Amino acid sequence: MKIGVISLGCAKNLVDTEYLLGILRESGIETVSEYSEAEAVIINTCGFIESAKMEAINTILEAAEYKEAGLKKLIVMGCLSQRYKPELEQEMPEVDRFISIDEYGNLGAILSDVLGVRISNTYGKTTRVLSGKPWMAYLRIADGCDNRCSYCAIPLIRGPFVSRPMEEIIEEAKRLAGEGVKELNLIAQDSSRYGIDLYGELKLSALLKELDQIDGIRWIRILYLYPDEIPDDLIETIRTGTHILPYFDIPIQHGSDRMLTAMHRRGSRELIRERCLKLRETFPDAVLRTTLITGFPGESEQDHADNLSLVEEIGWDRLGVFTYSKEEDTPAFELEDDVPQEVKEQRMNELMDVQSRLSHERQERFIGKETDVLVEGVDPLTGMYIGRSYMHAPDNVDGCVRFRSENAYEPGDFVRVRFTKVSGLNLIGKEE
Repeated sequence: MKIGVISLGCAKNLVDTEYLLGILRESGIETVSEYSEAEAVIINTCGFIESAKMEAINTILEAAEYKEAGLKKLIVMGCLSQRYKPELEQEMPEVDRFISIDEYGNLGAILSDVLGVRISNTYGKTTRVLSGKPWMAYLRIADGCDNRCSYCAIPLIRGPFVSRPMEEIIEEAKRLAGEGVKELNLIAQDSSRYGIDLYGELKLSALLKELDQIDGIRWIRILYLYPDEIPDDLIETIRTGTHILPYFDIPIQHGSDRMLTAMHRRGSRELIRERCLKLRETFPDAVLRTTLITGFPGESEQDHADNLSLVEEIGWDRLGVFTYSKEEDTPAFELEDDVPQEVKEQRMNELMDVQSRLSHERQERFIGKETDVLVEGVDPLTGMYIGRSYMHAPDNVDGCVRFRSENAYEPGDFVRVRFTKVSGLNLIGKEE
């Protein structure tokens, strides 16, 4: 049987898709990339925010059209199925099976029943099939979330925070390194809390020390750290590590204490400020990245001013802003959405205008400096190599590095590059 697999949403969803691809490969199933070639299609969906839901629905409807042209089975899994399964089963009869996240432990048996072919029931146990660049992998260290931020539906979808056993993570990391992976990007809904549920204490530092010893791994990047759980021992582990990058993805969501309280966020403006300044002192060339929400119910002009001033004070290297939108089944859903959309967008634009200047200033400090760059391709128009430095995560929001070299390199190679120019979020340079 030929099966097409589509993955939507975040990196954590992508890891689920790669585990799915692993059990399909183990079962001798051929995967294809075109609807027209597929006898069955499996769509792994996101259901986090409205735009993600609409993308998922449109993708399902697009795939369903191929049932008139020979597609035999259409299966939908992931966050949308977890969140809305009964409603979807009623409204979309063209889908043969909606599989919720809490059914993944029995995924092979479910697929076997729906598809009529034997699928191994080893989800999460068999080797993942990396679907992207073979030199880079996301490494999930935990799933779910206990933070209960008032605007967020993730705990409802993914359940409570659950860490993976350390030995299981290390085993997978070694296997990935053996397959040629050079960059590990650690992910969870809240990576900073790793281990608290299994071991009774924060264990991210201990995990990093183990991963840092794995042969073949050149870069280890941590995504999704909460500011109230970046202790000094974690900072010291990163400082003394050989392969752990000084890249800090810290989604603070707001710079106003009043808004942080309304959002049910742990910590305070002063704690955010103190931890970020500590990181700047420890790592002068660290990259600090964050996300903000503007227009949350009750946000005043003073709250917005506090947001702007903290952005200025910290001087984020990377920043993304989302305008608030109601999410059903969250505590904030019952609040009056009292900030007009045009005001939300105006505040978002003001924040991004400030950040655009700060990003440029932060980038300029690297002119004349050199660092390792991971080659990922060549621009066919300019002949320049395209890659990423430690400052650039693999999720297409940090920009990239473009450089010239007289030497021939393959994707996955590391090259020492000296930076000569800034172009937007991109750094331009030449090989040293």
